[in-house]
Amino acid sequence: MPWPIVNPATVRKVLRRIFLIVFVLPVILGMVYVYFVLNYVYSEGVRAGYLQKFSQKGWICKSYEGEIAMTTVPGVAPIIWNFSVWDEKVAAQLRNVPGKKVVLHYREYRHIPTDCFGETGYFVDSVTVAE
Repeated sequence: MPWPIVNPATVRKVLRRIFLIVFVLPVILGMVYVYFVLNYVYSEGVRAGYLQKFSQKGWICKSYEGEIAMTTVPGVAPIIWNFSVWDEKVAAQLRNVPGKKVVLHYREYRHIPTDCFGETGYFVDSVTVAE
């Protein structure tokens, strides 16, 4: 039984569809997912405490990471809250106030696909030094 003759234009069309489904569609879906995750805030609020640590971390993707000790009553063990910072101006402010009481406004983003944006889901966008 002889093989059927295949039109080269039909083969190109089928290969193009396979390429779109296997390579292009996942890339587009991934871009839409990252856009959604980084642009829609899950929660936002304010936390106050004493800035204990603030540093820049990462091998390839550098991010600013810090922690504050939130205490309600003196003598009680503090709760440590970790956060990340995207903004260079906020990072510069935090570098100048270690050990001081700060009020941090933050936004929480859920399901960020990589640590390149920050190690935590909490991103501080403004700092106020408390008296």
